[in-house]
Amino acid sequence: MLEQKILTKPVTRRSALKTFGIFTAMAAIPTGLVSAADKKDRAISDEDIFNFALNLELLEAEYYLRGTTGQGMSSSDAGDNPGAVTGGRMVPWVNNELKQMMEEVAQNELAHVRFYRKVLGKNAISRPVIDITGGFAGAGQAAGLGAFDPFESEMNFFLGSMLMEDVGVTAYVGAAPLIDNKKFLEAAAGILACEAHHMGMVRSTLYRMGEAARKAANAISDARDSLDGPEDVDQGIEINGKANIVPTNSDAICFSRTPQQVLRIVYGTDQSGVSQGGIYPDGMNGNIKTT
Repeated sequence: MLEQKILTKPVTRRSALKTFGIFTAMAAIPTGLVSAADKKDRAISDEDIFNFALNLELLEAEYYLRGTTGQGMSSSDAGDNPGAVTGGRMVPWVNNELKQMMEEVAQNELAHVRFYRKVLGKNAISRPVIDITGGFAGAGQAAGLGAFDPFESEMNFFLGSMLMEDVGVTAYVGAAPLIDNKKFLEAAAGILACEAHHMGMVRSTLYRMGEAARKAANAISDARDSLDGPEDVDQGIEINGKANIVPTNSDAICFSRTPQQVLRIVYGTDQSGVSQGGIYPDGMNGNIKTT
């Protein structure tokens, strides 16, 4: 189990780039920071943004449902022509309080899926092909955690959750100025708040789990940061020996990610022009799908 492993090899940006073949991460995300002019030029609509979010909500819902109930979502929630999901099983829960926390998150993410389907109607995308097993294994290898299985233990499951929740919050921050419909903007703000609650709970729980969890979480942060651009913006849960539960700048504001940065993380690449890979082996569904 990962709890018993000690990280012996530090993860650098360069080493992570070499090994990070199929890195996952994600959360519910409409899109990241794009200028209004760029949005117009590329004809990115509110529908495109919400479908991008739906791709990622589907991942989260499958992850949390499988870890807390042993099975994924129903066919009606997956869409008309859903792709297969590989991996995921019931976590061997020991602490019932931790399980209850994640059961609540699972229901939140399923509700997000249903919300987007209700709003988008017939234009909602179906679930893309999702490879949970391969994607998270690649993430663990990149971070120096060995053959990482997020369903092996409670700690692993929270580490897998951190991969997704951190990215979702930063992407929602960037999405706000891009949404034209004020009702959609209000909904996106509400989902951002929900995901931020998830993120804070997961990061604080991992911090309280002790040194092994803190090292693993920071290694995941470093590996993730190696993909989304040259700037070092991602933050672990411990900095200079102190807790760093809320990753913000000096003004206590969360940073933003662009859709291309998000897609690089999900596809496990630092290259532009990539449309598939990692946890989405056939790519995301919808119009926003290329790094």
